[in-house]
Amino acid sequence: MKNDTNYKNPMHDIDDWEDNLKQRYPDPNTPVKEKEAFRNYVDSERVDTVREFYRINHINQTYDFVCKKEKEFLKFDKKEMSLWEAVDFLNTLVDDSDPDIDLDQLQHLLQTSEAIRADGHPDWFVLTGFLHDIGKVLCLFDEPQWAVVGDTFPVGCQFSDTIVYPEFFKENADYTNPKYNTKYGVYSPNCGLDHVKMSWGHDEYLYQILKDYLPEPALYIIRYHSFYAQHREEAYTHLMNEKDIEMFEWVKKFNPYDLYTKAPVKPDVKALKPYYEKLVKKYLPDVLKF
Repeated sequence: MKNDTNYKNPMHDIDDWEDNLKQRYPDPNTPVKEKEAFRNYVDSERVDTVREFYRINHINQTYDFVCKKEKEFLKFDKKEMSLWEAVDFLNTLVDDSDPDIDLDQLQHLLQTSEAIRADGHPDWFVLTGFLHDIGKVLCLFDEPQWAVVGDTFPVGCQFSDTIVYPEFFKENADYTNPKYNTKYGVYSPNCGLDHVKMSWGHDEYLYQILKDYLPEPALYIIRYHSFYAQHREEAYTHLMNEKDIEMFEWVKKFNPYDLYTKAPVKPDVKALKPYYEKLVKKYLPDVLKF
């Protein structure tokens, strides 16, 4: 088996994964619309694109790969930026090919956070909505999309068949490694997720950047908001401790805001920015290391 980490990006743009999530996890409170009303993900080549994305992701996200990426990126020596410089940096990922919505990354983040604010949640929760995707700056450090976005899952133990496209794990080197392919693998029952390595991507990266600055529920949201195999399928409860179970209620509360707030009405960035500048200053230092 070839474990080649130099694959090209199979997805056309970074938003393909999020659109695929909405197909897999539709909003139960929204009437089903005809597929012609949106991009056709039902019988178009985009289905194959996302499938290929996960094939590459599942082959390469091994325990050793995650350790390698942690060693490379958790030195935080790529760039020093304020949060606002990071947002501007991320905005170079604007998707000019999106036929449904013409939003840059800042506007998408504001839609998420403004929906949270409108529902009267604490300011740290609002800030979390605004911050949660900032880790996607990994793409701008030449990381392929399959190592930045996508559903996350534990490595170092048996892959759950509830993970999207589980059949592709058969090509992962850890699948046949007796050290990693049992229910607990290198872990112990209810050891706690803080002791579990997750597949590498923007969630873990941003968590590690912000872990000294935000309340614990916010950090859980950032770290595990793509961990659908647990907060939707509850496939890894055997690794979680009591604190994890308690904190995942916040992860579940956040998920609808992340998935279902993207809309064609652009937030008024100029009007909203003073509020967010004050909020960012309350919780974060002037400069962050990426």
